[in-house]
Amino acid sequence: MGVMEIIGIAGSVSLLAGWRLYLCIFATGLAMRMNVLPLPEHLAALDVLANPWVMGIAALAAVIEFFADKVMWLDSIWDAVHTLVRPVGGALLALAIVDPSDPATQVVAFLLGGGASLAAHAGKAGARGVVNASPEPVSNVAVSTAEDVATIGLLYLAYEFPFIAAGIALVLLALTIWLLVLARKAIRGLLGKRKAPPA
Repeated sequence: MGVMEIIGIAGSVSLLAGWRLYLCIFATGLAMRMNVLPLPEHLAALDVLANPWVMGIAALAAVIEFFADKVMWLDSIWDAVHTLVRPVGGALLALAIVDPSDPATQVVAFLLGGGASLAAHAGKAGARGVVNASPEPVSNVAVSTAEDVATIGLLYLAYEFPFIAAGIALVLLALTIWLLVLARKAIRGLLGKRKAPPA
């Protein structure tokens, strides 16, 4: 497996962890346990995700997150609590993917993985704040469900086709930046309306 493919997988998984950390851990562990995801020898560090205890805790947390993420404003509280958890989890996942024999690469992967997870988390949390401001709850459930489906699908693509994982990471990064810009504009618009003097 080439360096770009490894970086692509690490980047994709880190970005996805910023959306759904527990789902990434559980889905990866389940796929490994069922031999659907035969990882190359280089990614053997991810074997810990197939541990029954790790999978059980990740599954429980993923179920809680699934329901918490569908409830307006509870999702924003959940995101606030996970502002530290998701970046650290993404950084550790990236660390498990890169070559353990190269400390410099591991430090870079840890820093970039944490940064990617934090950026994805910030984009998700910002977009959710905007969605929560809408008066009806349907959009919140729709956005959350889309995130669930996208996380599983993109995680599968990242592991199954490592040669396009770098492209997946770039698409996710572009989406994250777009969500941040969208959230910033929406928040400015809301604040602008509130500050406008009455006519």
